[in-house]
Parts: sequence; structure tokens; C-alpha cells
Amino acid sequence: MTRFLAAIALLLGLSACADPAFKDLEELPPPMGRFLLGHTVVVVNEPEKGPFSRDASDEEWKAAMERAIKERFGRYDGDRYFHIAVKVEGYVLAQPGIPVVAAPKSVLVVSVTIWDDEKQAKLNEEPEPITVFERLSGETAISSGLTQSKEEQMLNLTRNAALKIQEWMLEHPEWFGDASLMDPATTSAGRPASEVMAELEAQAATAATAATTDEIAEPGA
Repeated sequence: MTRFLAAIALLLGLSACADPAFKDLEELPPPMGRFLLGHTVVVVNEPEKGPFSRDASDEEWKAAMERAIKERFGRYDGDRYFHIAVKVEGYVLAQPGIPVVAAPKSVLVVSVTIWDDEKQAKLNEEPEPITVFERLSGETAISSGLTQSKEEQMLNLTRNAALKIQEWMLEHPEWFGDASLMDPATTSAGRPASEVMAELEAQAATAATAATTDEIAEPGA
């Protein structure tokens, strides 16, 4: 458990603006009513793995997807909680060794449900299916399997999935209420992702330290 928490702290420490394809993360988020991120629920239960794919565990996908959701939606500073539930349905993580002419691409398939905490109700009756490919960059123009690690591929895909989820949610402004009703003393237009992730990184590091302390205190547990 300690090693896992430490790994999460390291994952959270990846710079939100390191990838120019997602430079919008360092900008204020587009207005989305009174939205404030509540629970992030990611379900991964042996998703379908496509052909010629690297392996990734359920735990790795869960951690990466949770990170991407919190990174993008944690920027909002509204006054009504909404929960985002994501199920990872399938993926391909392009691997090295495949002929360049095939140009294998990484892909992620998820389904999404949004919950209104105040109403205790789903906002979309059927889960929204979303399929994303890796965002194009100098490293992925041919195949990310040749230029990126598995972790980098997963970061790219989950960030892109979070972006597509946001774009879909922005198509439904009626879900998230009238922003003019918010108290400006306790809400704001939002903040950049680096601030959000710095807080989560500190929380993960604290949890990892506490777990290590517990293990030392109870070596036989």
C-alpha cells in the first residue's frame, strides 16, 4: 500500500502544463454554471484490451483516470456539487515493435454518468459513450508506442478523455444551474490545474507518509 500511495504522489506530480496539447489546463475553465466537483468515481473491471496493446492493470487505469478528472474539473469553484462516474470499457496502448507503416495508435473507450448531488439523481439516464485517441504531438504523429512509455500514453489518453467529457458536459448548460446565483464571496471563475494538482500531490504525499509510519509502528500487521 505504501508503494502504491507513493506512486500516486509521483503521478500527481506530473506537470499539468508539460504537454502543449493540454495547455488549456493552465487557463481558467470555461464557465459551467454552478459546477463544483464532488466525487470522482472510476470503475475499472478488466476492460477489453485491443490487439497489439501493452498491458495496464485496473489499478493503473483507475489512478490515471481519477487524476485526469480531478485535474480538469477540480479547477471549477462553484457552489453545487456534481459527481462524475467513469467506467473504463476498453483500450489500446500502442506498443513498440509494430511496423511503422502500420502506425498503431492508442485509444481509450469510457462511459460517463453525471450525478447532481443536490437532487440525488443522474443527469443522463444512459451512460455517455466516449472514445478518444491520443492527442497528436511530435511524439505521437507516427506512433506513441515508439516514443512514449505506457504511463505517458495513459496520461495522454485520460487527459483527452477528460477533455471530451468536459466538452460533452458544456453542451448541457441546463444541468449545472445559473452562475449568477452564486455568492462571489465564496466562489470564483476557477483556477489553473497546477494549483489543483499541487494540493492533491501534497495530500497523496501525506497519506504515503502516514502509511509508512503505520507500517513501522505495526511491523507484523
